[in-house]
Amino acid sequence: MTNSQATWICYPNDYEHWLHAKASVKRQFRGYICPPFWRLDGAYSNVMFRKSFEIAEEETVTLSVQGEFVLHLDGSMIPLPYDKTRVTSVKVPAGQHELLVKVFNDQNVPSIYAESPSFVTDASWEATCHNGKWVPAAAVGFDDIASPPADFPFAYETRRPVDTIATEEGVVVDFGQETFGFVQLLQLTGRGKLRLYYGESLPEAMAGEMAETFDELMIDNELPQTVKTTVTRAFRYVNVQADPGLVWSEIVHDYEYLPVTQSGEFRSSDERLNRIWDVAVRTLHMNTREFMYDGLKRDRWVWSGDAYQSFLMNNYVFFDQNVTKRTLIALRGKEPVEMHINTIMDYTFYWFIAFYDYYMYTGDLVFIRHCYPQMLSLIDFCLKRRNDAGMMEGFPEDWVFIDWAPMELRGEVSTEQLLFCRSLETIALLAKELGDLDNESNFTKLATEMHERIMERFWDEEEGAFISGTFQGTRIGQILKYPSMFALRFGYLNESRIEAVKRNVMLNEAVQKITTPYMRFYELEAMCELGEKQRVLREIREYWGGMLDLGATTFWEQFDPELPAEAQYDMYGDKYRKSLCHAWGAAPLYLIGKYLIGVRPVGPGYSRYLLEPELGDLEWLEGTVPTPHGVISVYADKGCIRVATCAGGSGTLRFRSASVPETNEGEILSNGAGTYEIALVQPSFVYEVKRAFFSIPSG
Repeated sequence: MTNSQATWICYPNDYEHWLHAKASVKRQFRGYICPPFWRLDGAYSNVMFRKSFEIAEEETVTLSVQGEFVLHLDGSMIPLPYDKTRVTSVKVPAGQHELLVKVFNDQNVPSIYAESPSFVTDASWEATCHNGKWVPAAAVGFDDIASPPADFPFAYETRRPVDTIATEEGVVVDFGQETFGFVQLLQLTGRGKLRLYYGESLPEAMAGEMAETFDELMIDNELPQTVKTTVTRAFRYVNVQADPGLVWSEIVHDYEYLPVTQSGEFRSSDERLNRIWDVAVRTLHMNTREFMYDGLKRDRWVWSGDAYQSFLMNNYVFFDQNVTKRTLIALRGKEPVEMHINTIMDYTFYWFIAFYDYYMYTGDLVFIRHCYPQMLSLIDFCLKRRNDAGMMEGFPEDWVFIDWAPMELRGEVSTEQLLFCRSLETIALLAKELGDLDNESNFTKLATEMHERIMERFWDEEEGAFISGTFQGTRIGQILKYPSMFALRFGYLNESRIEAVKRNVMLNEAVQKITTPYMRFYELEAMCELGEKQRVLREIREYWGGMLDLGATTFWEQFDPELPAEAQYDMYGDKYRKSLCHAWGAAPLYLIGKYLIGVRPVGPGYSRYLLEPELGDLEWLEGTVPTPHGVISVYADKGCIRVATCAGGSGTLRFRSASVPETNEGEILSNGAGTYEIALVQPSFVYEVKRAFFSIPSG
């Protein structure tokens, strides 16, 4: 008898590729479809599954298949008969057997669900796309025979407007905050055209056909009916204009969201900072869907650079690794590799680097092993595009992005080389963990050589900084923050060079400022690594708090405090192009979790972790950080630090005290200059430290 849970199975990665293609064409602009400008891969339409088993007596196999199908037993060319119903069954006689299920479906993912007293559909089955290879079938989390992997399992809540504004043309309903989903008009009667203009801001909703998204519905209802829009939208306001004679009782909204559990929390003595955390959580959650989206109103696409930051934020709030895995699979696509991910060179490198962080935060080698062949083919694609100096240079079909900033992106861009070097290091690390010693040796050598070239070619000793790059043999001497930020986060600088980039680049007001939350994420991370946490705390209050002061209910794609209020929604040459709910806008989640609550893994899957809580000018803070072993809880004020460890791994608590501290457990070690640490070796235990608080450093 089997004790396993039956689940829907399909060909590996097909569900993610099919779902990605389906999601990527939902973007619209003023009534027109906006497909992405990169290749979309789908599911194989013709897939065969097999299972070998032995049973002592005749059994009935209950079966449901997504697609047209035929069954064969033990190599017989004569199909097994079955009733052509949604859930069917076949009888299998006692003995040793091989069951084949051949499925065709060119609309959804070919997939099957089967259960009998002796076996069920699970990862022990094999699948082929008829390429001469059998591979383990994939389970994608659908465990109900009545719910095949056709519709993504979102959750819904009905929400009502908080305000209604009458206009000459109709009515504007305000749902109080940024939201996403469908609109319903209840008990709608009459004949004519109904126009819905959506706005993340009131001016956008009032702009009519200049709004980014709108719906026009033809209504012909003699009797009252509920009319529901067919496409999900991002909005706060809906401007409803209707032909004469159209009447309804109420407008409501079906909020669509991914049901994830929030296990990361933060509170402090600063209510503004608490509000920033809450709005950042909401921003990330709204963009956490089938995949990690960039923004909900405009793109609704899966961008590797955006997703990488979302993965890091997710690790401090939801720790939902299923969405991370779906996103990484979807971004990579199928073989052959013909273009960079999203056509952007740096976005290919972020994809590799994401696996380094995924492994450190989860310790999940099973998923790493699953994706490893795709890593090798993609890195091979990159290696073949190096120039004669061994550097990555953009081809004509490549988009070299980095950031929305004036800089030379042709030739050898130093930031790109740093990202490429880290990608090589990631492959080397994962090859070692997977026991692939040849590739470990090969990529370690490539990474070492790349690091040496970077320092020789782009480090300017006189400037104490990295230059921007070289083009056609000419140095581009522009000093930008980007290469310094990544060199710091990758640990590529010695102590003297760290001090140099801190002084000459990161704290130098003459260096070009960063205005996008996208790159401010890395800038503020670098500042934290440089010990400027109080400065970062001030930046969070001013920059993200500045959006709150303008009425933001989720954080934006871009924010320039110098712009007047009426220009805040402009972007990409269009009045309302800017996304007001953008995943990279939620950066404070990562910064607070890693540098204020102060928790980070230093061994795979939190096998070892470091805690460095930082109060700055706060009176107190408390928070929880999720790990594979449960949450780590931290409380800190001026006289006490309290840590509740998780159920696995071991940690180190590092802190400062103006006098010798005391603890209820463990040995306190002094590192000099008022810095101490305690080994946290007991799982699920509350450590408490009494200390004397240092004064806050200026900055």
